[in-house]
Amino acid sequence: MAAEMALIKPISKFSTNPTRSTFFTTRKFNTTTVKMSATSSQPATTSKKPGKKANKTAIKESLLTPRFYTTDFDEMETLFNTEINKNLNQSEFQALLQEFKTDYNQTHFVRNKEFKEAADKMEGPLRQIFVEFLERSCTAEFSGFLLYKELGRRLKKTNPVVAEIFSLMSRDEARHAGFLNKGLSDFNLALDLGFLTKARKYTFFKPKFIFYATYLSEKIGYWRYITIYRHLKENPEYQCYPIFKYFENWCQDENRHGDFFSALLKAQPQFLNDWKAKLWSRFFCLSVYVTMYLNDCQRSAFYEGIGLDTKEFDMHVLIETNRTTARIFPAVLDVENPEFKRKLDRMVVINEKILAIGESEDIPLVKNLKRIPLIAALASEILAAYLMPPVESGSVDFAEFEPQIVY
Repeated sequence: MAAEMALIKPISKFSTNPTRSTFFTTRKFNTTTVKMSATSSQPATTSKKPGKKANKTAIKESLLTPRFYTTDFDEMETLFNTEINKNLNQSEFQALLQEFKTDYNQTHFVRNKEFKEAADKMEGPLRQIFVEFLERSCTAEFSGFLLYKELGRRLKKTNPVVAEIFSLMSRDEARHAGFLNKGLSDFNLALDLGFLTKARKYTFFKPKFIFYATYLSEKIGYWRYITIYRHLKENPEYQCYPIFKYFENWCQDENRHGDFFSALLKAQPQFLNDWKAKLWSRFFCLSVYVTMYLNDCQRSAFYEGIGLDTKEFDMHVLIETNRTTARIFPAVLDVENPEFKRKLDRMVVINEKILAIGESEDIPLVKNLKRIPLIAALASEILAAYLMPPVESGSVDFAEFEPQIVY
């Protein structure tokens, strides 16, 4: 679930000197040294020599913060019961299972001394926003681990093949989360994932919504990772931390996960072949796309720090994800229509005003009154984007090249 990146407010504006890269405008910047701080879920103890067991940090919750999910597991068991659902193609799932068992990235996530050295060199605003990037990314991956692990456990008797795939996907997500958390240790921080498991509120999604949202999350995660990897390969001067060197193989885990959810959707044609499916498909596309765009525009300093123009990067990712999604969803948004981007940009402006009110010194009642017209305006823009003429698409059959590694 790599796509669920969280809110990070830009800490400062960087001076820029644009040059061109393959996808985006790259940016040069100057940084100033600032003192880092982190909120702690428990009272933190101060140590002159921070060790590996560093302070555990708590993530500030917001509407766009990565969430933990649960679902109707009884319904899931019914959907994957081979005696009830005759659309389940067990041979296809067996082929996917063998793909996951191969475990291409078993020895990929191996750290070296470059990590700590790069972290020690990172200073100022870039250091702080990079820490927050690691925190949110780790939480998103861990969220996927928890959901997939429970699905693997609950479906073991009903459909052992599908259950094992879910278990192997939870292996991938745990590996990603652990790698990111190890990255935090380079900054003398760590997330207490066990505490998060118990303390976090879980959002309930019906199974079909899990399919829509998770497919999109995995595929958009693929396009984010591969795009950042390609950009930094062509612009190595922005390679500020070695984790990005792992993105080429890493994103293939996201791609395989997305292909599996595509197979799950194909096995449930009732989620793809009627007018309600078209409405829900567009709804989840819009939810994921708007969340990513607003999220990233609030943390544009991170993208500037690695030489990317945030909006150009996001639109590239949205367009490629939308084209991929059109292979299976019955309808998708017309994200290549210039009006769609204009609506996103207006949402960004409105959202910035809402956040500014939250940070003001007004009393809560005044803040809420000031937010009302802005929330209404934001809702109006979202609804207008949803009502734009969609792109009819989708097929319950895979294209010939799916599932395969995509570069």
